[in-house]
Amino acid sequence: MKRIYSVLVENRSGVLCKVAGLFSRRCFNIDSLAVGETDDREVSRMTIVSSGDERTIEQIEKQLNKKLDVIKVKTFDEISSISRELLLMKVKYNKSNRRDIMENCEIMNAQIVDMSKHTMLIQMCDTPERIQLLISMFKSVSIVEVARTGTLALPKCSETD
Repeated sequence: MKRIYSVLVENRSGVLCKVAGLFSRRCFNIDSLAVGETDDREVSRMTIVSSGDERTIEQIEKQLNKKLDVIKVKTFDEISSISRELLLMKVKYNKSNRRDIMENCEIMNAQIVDMSKHTMLIQMCDTPERIQLLISMFKSVSIVEVARTGTLALPKCSETD
């Protein structure tokens, strides 16, 4: 069972270490972690994706709420949220596969953002599942490097917002 934790924290040094330490000490796994400032420079949002049974999920939320630097914790699942991830992937190409790479990028709504004589840098912003699908599509091509941001997510809009 996967759970997404959207954690508003005070934007100061050491907070990330404290939160990561909480997971480490209790042997909870972090599947994805992304951190960035919000519209308020004093507050950062940590988006943490973790998995486990119902008890583990509840325990993580309780432990996060106990941290002094934590302002607010929201939890939601993949169904009730919109999640995105950014991928940058460098691939080698040649004359025979260049057109296929470009067509696959078009089909998957990925963009070629840089090119040299033998490599392309591809960018894609989409769900983690579609990011993984694009990577698998390029397994037959020579992937040079891959960088992923980790999941960012917010709850879906509702009439009460």
